[in-house]
Amino acid sequence: MREIQRARRHTLGDILRRSRGRFPQKVALRFREEALTYEQLDTLVNQAAQAILQHGLKKGDKAAILSRNSMDFVILNFALAKAGVVMVPINYMLHAEDVAYILGHAEVRAVFAAPEFQAVADEAIRQSGCSPILRASISQTAERPGDWPEFRTLLAEGGTEEPEVELDDDDVVHILYTSGTESRPKGVMLTHKNVLSEYVSTIIDGGMTEDDIAIHALPLFHSAQLHCFLGPYVYLGASGIILEQAQPESILQTVETYRATQLFCPPTVWIALLRSPDFAVRDLSSLQKCYYGAAIMPVEILRELGSRLPGAQFWNFYGQTEVAPLATVLKPSDQIRKAGSAGRPSLNVETRIVDDEGREVPRGTVGEIVHRTSHAMLGYYRDAEKTAAAFQRGWFHSGDLGIMDEEGYLTVVDRKKDMIKSGGENVASREVEEVIYQHPLVSEVAVIGIPDPYWIEAVTAVVVPKAGSVLQEEELIQFCKGRLSSFKAPKYVVIAENLPRNPSGKILKRELRLRYEGLASARP
Repeated sequence: MREIQRARRHTLGDILRRSRGRFPQKVALRFREEALTYEQLDTLVNQAAQAILQHGLKKGDKAAILSRNSMDFVILNFALAKAGVVMVPINYMLHAEDVAYILGHAEVRAVFAAPEFQAVADEAIRQSGCSPILRASISQTAERPGDWPEFRTLLAEGGTEEPEVELDDDDVVHILYTSGTESRPKGVMLTHKNVLSEYVSTIIDGGMTEDDIAIHALPLFHSAQLHCFLGPYVYLGASGIILEQAQPESILQTVETYRATQLFCPPTVWIALLRSPDFAVRDLSSLQKCYYGAAIMPVEILRELGSRLPGAQFWNFYGQTEVAPLATVLKPSDQIRKAGSAGRPSLNVETRIVDDEGREVPRGTVGEIVHRTSHAMLGYYRDAEKTAAAFQRGWFHSGDLGIMDEEGYLTVVDRKKDMIKSGGENVASREVEEVIYQHPLVSEVAVIGIPDPYWIEAVTAVVVPKAGSVLQEEELIQFCKGRLSSFKAPKYVVIAENLPRNPSGKILKRELRLRYEGLASARP
């Protein structure tokens, strides 16, 4: 039976071995000055997996990674999968207290950290009370690793053969902690089956091929870059370039230098690219496949990208970590025809819009977006109650509100928490944002609801003007009133230098609500 199971298994580590078999001498990934072929990458992954097991870790143990993007991050991603050890990637922007919660909640047995985050990791280990049996310094930086042993040194201890570990497709491979809206993040358990099913959907509906040259610039600790792009492209045997951070000038230079054909950025980063002086001087003609997610691309920005990158096609990927993270796709041919839409369900996903009782609502009616899919997580780690709530009536409940049209295209209206109830009327923040983006002096905007003695919640626009522009609050309010129902137009406008966002590029509206919650009482 064991031999049959091994012959049939389909895990994250298996896809790297298969790509090595097809393209042994092809460059798999570049990072800084290092370029690894598929043969070299798989050999290092096997060494790392063997070393991890020799240090006492075993199948089912948890290993945390606290680092920016690097080649070591990728090696660990596949090595831990081959060893049967569950990877717990952690947002490197978190404070020690937040990291400590994750280490303790995940019951971590190993910690891999870049030198710049090792002080945070040490403090988090102390606060959490966990006792990792292995710590190692990763990321190949010039900084000294202190008393942490270097990861690349550990590799020499492992053999180059793939380790003999009994793995099953339904074993947990990653626990990704969501940023969420609650006081404590939730640990999303993704299995090998979840992520590889999602890779197939991503590849087919995203038009990806082995000939693509991909840029991996967004944080790999986040499911979007990790599971919509890095994993699928390794599965295909394509080539990629890892960037430590998503800095516009670095991204644009990389496109030109390596003739990259593929790039994923959230709308906020695409806007930053457009506003960079380098956009006009770099040769970006190689770009063919461009992707966005985390938020709907403003129509005006989409049109500008289309005119300035005429050889590129765009896809919108919508989903969340709990579905690994792809749910629906808006393809290139629909970008303008269905502007603002999140597209249709991807290959391995079934999507419905339901009411509070779980009944499917008529087309064109607002309801909660729910999915049935092999992408869907196994559950929330050590939280049976929230897991049961998320899977009510046999569907995964996204917490997003949406509308499905007669052609089956989904439009995400808002997160339930982001719907503004102003003067007794529902206002979707995204609808107001789309109008504000039409103003010629607006670079970025986030619309939120703030407490108001009259409106209960007042529609409020936090706006970043384009560089060198002067934008008047009243002018923008009148601009909106000419294009929206009066109750939807902003009651307040705040001019800001920037908008807070998480590493995936999503604007942190919760932080804005806290920052401006006293705005109404402060105004005359």
